[in-house]
Amino acid sequence: MPQNPERIVDHVDLFKQPEYTELFKNKREQFEGAHPDEEVERVVEWTKSWEYREKNFAREALTVNPAKGCQPVGAMFAALGFEGTLPFVQGSQGCVAYFRTHLSRHYKEPCSAVSSSMTEDAAVFGGLNNMIEGLEVSYKLYKPKMIAVCTTCMAEVIGDDLGAFIGNAKNAGAIPQNFPVPFAHTPSFVGSHITGYDNMMRSILTHFTTEENKKKKTNGKVNIIPGFDTYVGNNREIKRMLNSMHVDYTILSDSSDYFDAPNTGEYEMYPGGTKLDDAADACNAEATISLQAYTTPKTRAFIEETWKQESRVARPWGIKGTDEFLMAVSEITGHPISKELEIERGRLVDAMTDSYAWIHGKKFAIYGDPDLIYGVTSFLLEMGAEPVHILCNNGDADFKAEMEELLNSSPFGKGGTVWNQKDLWHFRSLMCAVSGNLNLQKFLLSSAINRTISFNTNKCCQSEQCS
Repeated sequence: MPQNPERIVDHVDLFKQPEYTELFKNKREQFEGAHPDEEVERVVEWTKSWEYREKNFAREALTVNPAKGCQPVGAMFAALGFEGTLPFVQGSQGCVAYFRTHLSRHYKEPCSAVSSSMTEDAAVFGGLNNMIEGLEVSYKLYKPKMIAVCTTCMAEVIGDDLGAFIGNAKNAGAIPQNFPVPFAHTPSFVGSHITGYDNMMRSILTHFTTEENKKKKTNGKVNIIPGFDTYVGNNREIKRMLNSMHVDYTILSDSSDYFDAPNTGEYEMYPGGTKLDDAADACNAEATISLQAYTTPKTRAFIEETWKQESRVARPWGIKGTDEFLMAVSEITGHPISKELEIERGRLVDAMTDSYAWIHGKKFAIYGDPDLIYGVTSFLLEMGAEPVHILCNNGDADFKAEMEELLNSSPFGKGGTVWNQKDLWHFRSLMCAVSGNLNLQKFLLSSAINRTISFNTNKCCQSEQCS
């Protein structure tokens, strides 16, 4: 077989090897009762037609590759950005294995999380015993500074009361009474990973909001909430810019060291993260800036209503977005934007001018999370690109209205269409229905899916891949 320790092959290339093609051929002929190749090819071509597109967009009871994750993934991502925090998922072991694998494969870093390992008996009688035993083992074995609890579908369907369960675990002596265990209900059948992020972030901030922590005077800091931003290097860039302005700040959920840890030869289970003392002091800041709007609605409402603190949204993408962010920081703190950042801005403008001819007039199709789509689209419009199709599975009516306002603000966005609550099979139909003369540039935000869509649409789109 072609796969061996001396020659590791990616699965896409591996399954094209003679051994696998012969295996698939025999399986198809002997066991599957498959249709002839000619019929399969005919149907494939038909799925690229306008007729099929209309049928595809008429479906209601089926979702094909929704381009989103479930709530617990977002909750874990938020929790792992805090110092010494161990995510604890009240639910089945298989779900948590998926969440860990999803993050570990993406970042090529270890991802620590535990499960209460609920099975059939817990599904009938509830997961209290699983919770008590799981918290005790996690606390003694992994020695975290905080355990952040979220749920899977099973715990939500049977109605596990996390607050009561955690209280019972503390009363039983499984964990100390003063040990921080924030919790968030994160049913996978509602919302998406950005909803889970918001629920967990609000839960953690709520846990640290106490009369003891709330001071009469502000600490002079500005809080930054990155949101579900998988490009964790952005956190380092944000910190670099704030340090350049000599601003005192707290990044609430800073996973840049956790998911991009140095290889020192020694394993560290909880690298980096926002200090818990800083999280507890965040309620005394001058203001909070969220770098994503649709990942933090409940969190921002909590900050405004409970902390009585100013809350803003600034997405530092492109010239306009970064200007708005830096000016917001300057206005809140009174610190001027540094000369260093002004020079860097000039270099960016120069680079954009130099590359404008390569992007201007090119047409793009974009999919992803709401805030990521907004930032990418805004930057492309600054470059004179023309977004044609913008697809977001977890966007809402507010997102659609904001995107349409953004598109209408530029002559390059007039022809763009926003597709809410659509999946990547809809996206494929959009790609196939585009004329080959349109010269559509596909800006796809997931490399694995990118390869799939490119393979399935290359005959009808006749497009270059730009990713």
